[in-house]
Amino acid sequence: MQAPANTPAQVYARIKAMATTFRLRPGERVNEVELAKRLGVSRTPVREALNRIAAEGFLVSTPNRGYSARPLDARQILDLYEYRATVELGVVRLVCRRATDEQLRELAEFTEQNRDTPETDEQALHLLERDEAFHERLAALAGNEEFLRSVRSINERIRFARWLDLKSRRQDTRNDHPDIVRALQARDLARVEALMNTHINQYQDHVIALTRAGYAEIYMGNALADFAEARLQA
Repeated sequence: MQAPANTPAQVYARIKAMATTFRLRPGERVNEVELAKRLGVSRTPVREALNRIAAEGFLVSTPNRGYSARPLDARQILDLYEYRATVELGVVRLVCRRATDEQLRELAEFTEQNRDTPETDEQALHLLERDEAFHERLAALAGNEEFLRSVRSINERIRFARWLDLKSRRQDTRNDHPDIVRALQARDLARVEALMNTHINQYQDHVIALTRAGYAEIYMGNALADFAEARLQA
């Protein structure tokens, strides 16, 4: 049995983790009563959390039918990667102009950490978190809160696909981040844009295969959901 969620914020975080990691399986209808019982809370904070999470795009709201889990859809994932490329190209253009040398030096130090090949699910999760943190740190240097908000949202929405990609290509993981930062330090915008495009687009070729693998992961043992739940209950 899960530890109870003690605040509305914890209820929101726990349910959102279920949605982003597909603990709530694609198309599964959300039962508010069972979910409230599972979290050890009343239905009110559950309903408020579901409404908020649906507004963020992580659940599907149907009039008179309630909420259901979002589909695991290759077309939607491709759309998100296309959107991500557009957003992050805007980010690096601003960073190239606005970031100080000291800020880029600190970002370079961050990219040099934990570059080992992930050999376990837990190491793959750590690499995923480092990847997300890099893109959010980069967005913060753009000095534009809207870009940072967009990058965080994209990270959450493609997290499951990125997790599957890292698991499936353990021996072929690439860390383009140091090259991107070096190009930023040189203020070489053309090279930064080329590197960022390559970094993002390398995953698109795997999306259909990842979608198939995703269903196997969801129904045969969802390690990402297990990690997320354990951390939120710690």
